[in-house]
Amino acid sequence: MPTFGVILAAAGQSSRFQDANYKKPFAPLAGRPVWLHSAERFTDRPDVKQVVIVVAPDDRAAFVEKFGANLAFMGITLAEGGAQRADSVRRGLEKLSPEIDVVAIHDAARPCLAAAWIDKVFAAGARTGAAILATPVVATLKRVAADQTISGTVDRTGLWEAQTPQVFSRALLEKAFATAPGSQATDESSLVEALGHPVTVVPGSPLNIKITSREDLRMAEKCLEALPKPKLTGPHHPFGDDDRWR
Repeated sequence: MPTFGVILAAAGQSSRFQDANYKKPFAPLAGRPVWLHSAERFTDRPDVKQVVIVVAPDDRAAFVEKFGANLAFMGITLAEGGAQRADSVRRGLEKLSPEIDVVAIHDAARPCLAAAWIDKVFAAGARTGAAILATPVVATLKRVAADQTISGTVDRTGLWEAQTPQVFSRALLEKAFATAPGSQATDESSLVEALGHPVTVVPGSPLNIKITSREDLRMAEKCLEALPKPKLTGPHHPFGDDDRWR
């Protein structure tokens, strides 16, 4: 059986979130921080042997002060991110133990995951070496000029919106990073695609939204309510019954 490691990407600047108090992975959602919802989707799985969360260097001290007990209780490893997403994920990859042979990268700001979707993309990634969750584009897409007028309509045939988790064999992912130093890729599948390795697309769900703005938090609360409810056997973290996250 493959051993999975998960890297939670939480080192972005959250420039579009526009909240003076929180970056989006740390904002309260249904009584807990966004990142904790995401982390719990993986720490509960027996096939996941390690979870690494990557935060910006400027956030590290405050993150440890506020969430250090959760990291210890849940066995989550902390890493410092870099200037670009690829730098941050690479640093998370360096923190994984040698026993990990399949790596999943997940946006910490995507808290609305169902176990069934993880099962499917994990299985596809372990089988093919590279797989991502994605959904087909259903909206009409317009190309807009600098003067805010439409310059064309984009053919959406064959277009899919990439999501996370994105799952790769560790050896393949390490090779992708090694061959693209300084990459500004916005997702890991782009790096693997550049190697010529096929990436399998696993149908995801519109519920698997990425929180970008404060308005998305309200949408995420509704998405959480719509997800299948797991059967819980105990508290996920040592502060489950208090007001710490409010």
